[in-house]
Amino acid sequence: MTASSQPAAPQEINLEEFETKHRSGPWLNRFVFTLSIFLAVAHIYINTIATLPELWVSAFHFAGFGTLCALLIPANPKWRESKIAMLCDGAIVLALIGMVLYIIFFEDALYARGVTFNNADWIVSSVTVLLALELIRRTSGWFIPFLIIIALTYVVLWGQWLGGMFTFPGLSVETLLYRSFFSTDGMFGSISRISWSFVFMFILFGAFLVKSGAGDFIIDLSRSLASKMIGGPGFVAVLGSGLMGSVSGSSVANTVSTGVITIPLMRKAGFPARFAAGVEAAASTGGQLMPPVMGAGAFIMASYTQVSYVTIISVAAIPALLYFLSVGFFVRVEAKRSKVIATESDDAVNMSQVLKNGWHHIVPLAVLVTLLVQGFTPTYAAGISILAVIAASFLSSKHRMGPAAVLDAMAQGAKNMSTTAVLLVGIGLVVNVISTTGVGNTFSLLITNWAGGSLFFTIILVAIASLILGMGLPVTASYIVLGTLSAPALFNLIAEGQLLDMMSAGSLPEAASAIFMLVNPSAIATLAQGMPMEQAQALLAQVPADFKGMLMDQALGAQSVAMILVTAHMIIFWLSQDSNVTPPVCLTAFAAAAIAKTPPMLTGMTAWKLAKGLYIIPLLMAYTPLIGGDTQTLLHLTFFGIFGMYALVAAMEGYLEDKLSIVTRVIALAASAMMLWPNLALWIQCIGLAIFLVLFVIGNKSYKKNM
Repeated sequence: MTASSQPAAPQEINLEEFETKHRSGPWLNRFVFTLSIFLAVAHIYINTIATLPELWVSAFHFAGFGTLCALLIPANPKWRESKIAMLCDGAIVLALIGMVLYIIFFEDALYARGVTFNNADWIVSSVTVLLALELIRRTSGWFIPFLIIIALTYVVLWGQWLGGMFTFPGLSVETLLYRSFFSTDGMFGSISRISWSFVFMFILFGAFLVKSGAGDFIIDLSRSLASKMIGGPGFVAVLGSGLMGSVSGSSVANTVSTGVITIPLMRKAGFPARFAAGVEAAASTGGQLMPPVMGAGAFIMASYTQVSYVTIISVAAIPALLYFLSVGFFVRVEAKRSKVIATESDDAVNMSQVLKNGWHHIVPLAVLVTLLVQGFTPTYAAGISILAVIAASFLSSKHRMGPAAVLDAMAQGAKNMSTTAVLLVGIGLVVNVISTTGVGNTFSLLITNWAGGSLFFTIILVAIASLILGMGLPVTASYIVLGTLSAPALFNLIAEGQLLDMMSAGSLPEAASAIFMLVNPSAIATLAQGMPMEQAQALLAQVPADFKGMLMDQALGAQSVAMILVTAHMIIFWLSQDSNVTPPVCLTAFAAAAIAKTPPMLTGMTAWKLAKGLYIIPLLMAYTPLIGGDTQTLLHLTFFGIFGMYALVAAMEGYLEDKLSIVTRVIALAASAMMLWPNLALWIQCIGLAIFLVLFVIGNKSYKKNM
């Protein structure tokens, strides 16, 4: 293995900048440990046995994890040891406990008064909203509280001052507080329910896996699979981060946990330090795209689309595979350019030994997948899989999970959940405003108008909006807000595009054609034979909005309509990931830069380049049946997608198996377009593939000649 000189880092980043500065102390640690175990046990009970009102559970969920945040995270790092600050945090804890008790014992009294607030209602609901703002500020900064304040004041104050599409007559403060606090549409609504059920159970499952030693097994397995490949350490990062991210659900945590192993491995092999950090950041970002957890996105998507969780993770698998392959192609190209060759290394790991020592870690994942496929709920499947982790650990002598290890895993899972729980509850306030005011539909119409009805430009606008939101919002929160705002616009454009294709081809079902009878009876004959696209667009524009939903169901079928809705949300979810790797705010890239000791902004630019699949693959989702297509179609798209992405990487890097000239880069780009461009004839795609293979073979011969 040829090691190139490692560039000196211009500046060193302290890794603590990416981790919350928690309080600690003997009594506090013991109390937090006990509280964390209590919250874990309580949530397991709630999700398996209890039948409590969802409002009560959501309030308890917020109070419990809000207490953890208040105790662990000071209002200001400088006040960590201040007695006054500790007293204020104690008051916050008491207020949270009082809030839960008030909902339990006095909710009925509110309805007995005809939903008219008394002084206690005003105080408790107002204080709870303020507590949510403060706790989110501590955990996530000022951006999200500012966004919540803007949303709430829009409803009661300045919305009526706006003109045009976004004007809103306004609601009373009492109505807003009722909908925010007592209603199941506000902070204790559907997003909170997802948080205390699906998200918590899978984060707890991930904590048990890590405690059982599964993290080490994943890294060792990745090293055994990829170490002998060209650029092996880079592929270890891609594979290890993908596997780890599939259960961790956090790109920054994924980067920190796997990057401390993979980045030094890549640098030792001869990869440039900045490239190594970029690979880890891009691969860790992809971990949120990989089933089964997907950073809580799969659960929220299932709730929004009313499509089963199993279906969501099933259709997400192939796009995620394409993404990781695209990062892997960058690794191979850079390995060839940096002369990182495949060879045995001193720290090579034997696969048979890895499987012999850690095969039992596969058992809980197999149990999880089996239960999900059999139709059990995700919470039930996660609960049984946690038990499977404990049982499987006794198949090894190294990481047996006795009572102490089980308690540690429960406590760690609860602490891992604390900031996520507070954030999701707070984001419920924004979602409530969007649904109450109808601003989501307005925003969708606005995007459609700005894009001129173009699906491509709509996706570009959504990508820009996701990047701006992602500068202040975590990925999951960004997806929630943007999905609520722009998913209807994407859904309508994708569905109408497919409908227009059917009208143009003359393949519209009779039931759908009958709807056009009400609009333009003279067009029925032309519809049966097919019509020019311009004429089809004009005819579709005549259909009243109230009939378009029925028309789509009749023409496309309920299953196809559901998959189009999933496609719209999946595109937004993918685009929401770009803030992890796109400057100026890209925490995943910054965390990787801290490990590699490289400039953070330049590392972010490298990670952004390596994560180009975040933009290419959503386009494939929009224009092809990559989501929800039949097996033959998916195999076709995947096959040409793989080679098309490889050709695109070669064109971007100017290197395939050997250096490419300007002419051959253009040829590689053309070959990529021929394979990736939607709805091209098969013979054109085959020509593109042949061109790419010729470039590959010629470059390989040239590379061997120069070695």
